[in-house]
Amino acid sequence: MTIWDGLIWGGTALTVIGLVALAWCIVTAARAKARIADDDQMRATMRKVVAVNMAALAASVLGLMLVVLGIMLGK
Repeated sequence: MTIWDGLIWGGTALTVIGLVALAWCIVTAARAKARIADDDQMRATMRKVVAVNMAALAASVLGLMLVVLGIMLGK
């Protein structure tokens, strides 16, 4: 296993973590929409979801960048 393989697998793991977090955001937002009627509670829940969503998107993008970098430099 070379360093490039490690870069590819590390990027893959980071991307999967980001995708799992995105799925969590979708499920949490759907549950909040179905259960919460109070506007203030909904805003508080959505603030948390948006913060996690941005972090998840960043993790997915960085992971995919690492995968592409590992593929390009490994050949």
